[in-house]
Amino acid sequence: MVVNLKAKKRLASRVTGVGVHRIRFDSDHLDDIADAITRENIRSLFTANTIQIKSFTGTSRGRAHKKKAQKNKRGTKQGSKQGKKGARVGKKEVYVAKVRALRRLLKIAKDRKEITNPEFWALYKKVGGNTVRNKAHLRLLMEEVITKRKS
Repeated sequence: MVVNLKAKKRLASRVTGVGVHRIRFDSDHLDDIADAITRENIRSLFTANTIQIKSFTGTSRGRAHKKKAQKNKRGTKQGSKQGKKGARVGKKEVYVAKVRALRRLLKIAKDRKEITNPEFWALYKKVGGNTVRNKAHLRLLMEEVITKRKS
């Protein structure tokens, strides 16, 4: 005799919090499922693996991610670039990145006690005033300051 288990399936989906179509009954224990009338009965069948939840399958984004990566990669070589360098990366962004890097270098030098506090502030102001070109230039200036102090 075939039993209509639609109501049991609906109850099981309510108890577990998943959709009705993800509930799967074990075909060997259909009479046990038919006898289960309370939520507690359904839970016990769930722990006994008589009622199972099908795993959720979504749409894979793998191909989309790959396509986006290709799209982002295109047009970045020398001949494909349009506009000035300042149009692609702003002057201010470049300046801020440089200043942060140089200030970090200064702070490390001060923490290691390679330069004194007044020397640190003199160099710090040079960095802020855009006098220092790059890290190598800053190292050169630091060496000059250190040699001046030692002599």
